[in-house]
Amino acid sequence: QVISGGHYDVDCYVEDPTGRTLYKEAKKQYDSFPHRAELQGVYTFCFSNEFSTFSHKTVYFDFQVGDEPPILPDMTNRVTALTQMESACLTIHEALNAVIDSQTHYRLREAQDRSRADDLNGRVSYWSVGETLILFVVSIGQVMLLKSFFTERRPGSSGAGT
Repeated sequence: QVISGGHYDVDCYVEDPTGRTLYKEAKKQYDSFPHRAELQGVYTFCFSNEFSTFSHKTVYFDFQVGDEPPILPDMTNRVTALTQMESACLTIHEALNAVIDSQTHYRLREAQDRSRADDLNGRVSYWSVGETLILFVVSIGQVMLLKSFFTERRPGSSGAGT
């Protein structure tokens, strides 16, 4: 997910160890790519900002490697039904995983909103400085104009009097 920068979009691709492209998307703000690796080796992923080189971007990505270990021992080889305590443990575990996902989502949104607020704060500050400068220039101009109304102009002082 793109947290900040530009139009909040980025190009991304993933390649397996043989160089075959597994995933390729352009100008995406967020996406999910589930993949079970069948080959051992180095998988390559790249986030590209070629189309928008002037804006820096912050990108969040998360890897989940491997399967989650079972919460109860011998869960896969079990032939009897779960007890009420084991069933409650599984329900609580699933609820906590949902809470973790929600917290991650809210943290990302908070970081994105904080970035927008900082950008807006900077723009408001520059606008305020500009307005202040314009206010001073207009004020000085008005004072000089009013002063010119009340100054007496003499056509010429030649020193000869009647």
